[in-house]
Amino acid sequence: MTNRADAGLGRYLLRRGLQAVFVLWAAFTLSFVILYALPSDPVSLMTGGQANDLTAEQLDALRHDYGLDQSLPAQYVDQLRGLLHGDLGRSLQSGRPVSELIAESAPATAQIASAALLLAVVGGGVVAIAATATRSRRTSHLLLGLPPLGVAVPSFWLGLLLLQQFSFHWQIFPAIGNEGWRSLVLPAITLAIPTGAMIAQVLAKSLRTTLREPYIDTARAKGASTSRVQLRHALRNASLPALTMAGIIVGSLLSGSVVVETVFSRTGLGRLTSSAVSAQDVPVVQGLVVFAAVVFVSINLLVDLLYPVLDPRIVGARRARRHSAQPAAAASAAAAA
Repeated sequence: MTNRADAGLGRYLLRRGLQAVFVLWAAFTLSFVILYALPSDPVSLMTGGQANDLTAEQLDALRHDYGLDQSLPAQYVDQLRGLLHGDLGRSLQSGRPVSELIAESAPATAQIASAALLLAVVGGGVVAIAATATRSRRTSHLLLGLPPLGVAVPSFWLGLLLLQQFSFHWQIFPAIGNEGWRSLVLPAITLAIPTGAMIAQVLAKSLRTTLREPYIDTARAKGASTSRVQLRHALRNASLPALTMAGIIVGSLLSGSVVVETVFSRTGLGRLTSSAVSAQDVPVVQGLVVFAAVVFVSINLLVDLLYPVLDPRIVGARRARRHSAQPAAAASAAAAA
């Protein structure tokens, strides 16, 4: 029985791993087609529109140096081969390897993203638990009305509002820069509010559904307190839908960092993305797309690994459906014969 369960878990993980590889390949291929197949001259972008000041030999040397003199299929194969070896190419503007630019910018973004995620999980979880635990309908409606408001508030407007109040008016936190923990507070709050609102919406709905399950009634009949029912019995199963949103949440944090790092003048992946798009630095933009896909796939793969741990019924249900489908298929074949 144990060997059968291990085999089912192994097939589940293998299937998820293959899906992750396919998503990475698709992200790379689509970004290549969109960025390189469009009519443009990367050499003109690299020389700042001063290509007329260079000789034909110099332009050809630049195209050869960056591999732009090859056909699109050849460029695709070369870049895919480089990606497999960790080479994302070189920036057209600075000439530096794209992997170095991303490695330098990622830690600053990871700091505010981690702080924002912590605030979002705690804040969203508290709102969801409080909204479903209170016996006051008015209080519950008030708390459940906060998440839609948090999702609807534009990040740039929220960041400017926080800057105006906490940096310029009260002068509690610095307005710009990456120095010290105090510079993390306002950017993290700006990112955390819409993210925490999404978590609160999904978790509150899942908690309300879970609290109507029969085993919750059994726990209450045995004398379990409201807090024990909420935190011990309901929260574990109710957190699965919120955990499924992990990839969406990480994507929201990465996309939100572009706005937040621009508003607060922080160096990071957001600023790197903004400057690369403005300068039309194609290799950097593609490298950022691939990096975001790697982060997205890694988070979703981690969630897939946690699913069987939190709820072993997932793998068992898949195996049961597969076994029940086999007799049905045999009966259908016999009827057709």
